[in-house]
Amino acid sequence: MYVCLCKGVSDRAIREAVTEGARSWREVREQTGCADQCGKCACVGKAITRDAIAREVMPASDLAYAV
Repeated sequence: MYVCLCKGVSDRAIREAVTEGARSWREVREQTGCADQCGKCACVGKAITRDAIAREVMPASDLAYAV
Protein backbone atom coordinates (compact mmCIF):
# COMPACT_ATOMS: atom_id res chain seq x y z
CA MET A 1 0.00 0.00 0.00
CA TYR A 2 1.27 3.48 -0.77
CA VAL A 3 1.76 5.52 2.38
CA CYS A 4 3.35 8.64 0.84
CA LEU A 5 1.90 9.57 -2.53
CA CYS A 6 4.21 12.58 -2.92
CA LYS A 7 7.35 10.40 -2.87
CA GLY A 8 5.80 7.03 -3.82
CA VAL A 9 6.77 5.34 -0.53
CA SER A 10 5.00 2.10 0.31
CA ASP A 11 4.53 0.32 3.63
CA ARG A 12 6.92 -2.31 2.29
CA ALA A 13 9.63 0.34 1.80
CA ILE A 14 9.17 1.51 5.39
CA ARG A 15 9.41 -2.05 6.71
CA GLU A 16 12.51 -2.67 4.57
CA ALA A 17 14.15 0.44 6.01
CA VAL A 18 13.58 -0.93 9.51
CA THR A 19 14.90 -4.34 8.47
CA GLU A 20 18.02 -2.59 7.13
CA GLY A 21 18.62 -0.92 10.50
CA ALA A 22 16.43 2.17 10.88
CA ARG A 23 15.30 2.40 14.50
CA SER A 24 13.36 5.66 14.53
CA TRP A 25 10.85 7.59 12.46
CA ARG A 26 13.60 10.12 11.67
CA GLU A 27 15.85 7.39 10.24
CA VAL A 28 12.97 5.95 8.17
CA ARG A 29 12.22 9.43 6.79
CA GLU A 30 15.88 9.95 5.87
CA GLN A 31 16.06 6.60 4.07
CA THR A 32 12.70 6.70 2.27
CA GLY A 33 11.80 10.39 1.89
CA CYS A 34 8.39 9.68 3.43
CA ALA A 35 6.60 12.81 4.73
CA ASP A 36 9.19 15.19 3.25
CA GLN A 37 6.66 17.22 1.26
CA CYS A 38 3.07 17.67 2.43
CA GLY A 39 3.34 15.53 5.58
CA LYS A 40 -0.18 14.09 5.42
CA CYS A 41 1.27 10.58 5.54
CA ALA A 42 3.30 11.11 8.74
CA CYS A 43 0.79 9.54 11.15
CA VAL A 44 0.43 6.38 9.09
CA GLY A 45 4.15 6.24 8.42
CA LYS A 46 4.94 6.54 12.13
CA ALA A 47 2.47 3.78 13.01
CA ILE A 48 3.97 1.41 10.43
CA THR A 49 7.45 2.29 11.65
CA ARG A 50 6.52 1.57 15.28
CA ASP A 51 5.00 -1.76 14.32
CA ALA A 52 7.98 -2.76 12.19
CA ILE A 53 10.46 -1.83 14.93
CA ALA A 54 8.47 -3.81 17.51
CA ARG A 55 8.51 -6.85 15.23
CA GLU A 56 12.28 -6.50 14.67
CA VAL A 57 13.05 -6.14 18.36
CA MET A 58 10.71 -8.91 19.50
CA PRO A 59 9.90 -11.43 16.73
CA ALA A 60 6.58 -13.29 16.89
CA SER A 61 8.31 -16.53 17.92
CA ASP A 62 9.44 -14.83 21.14
CA LEU A 63 5.85 -13.92 21.99
CA ALA A 64 4.56 -17.49 22.09
CA TYR A 65 4.27 -19.28 25.40
CA ALA A 66 6.23 -22.50 25.78
CA VAL A 67 3.97 -25.52 26.07
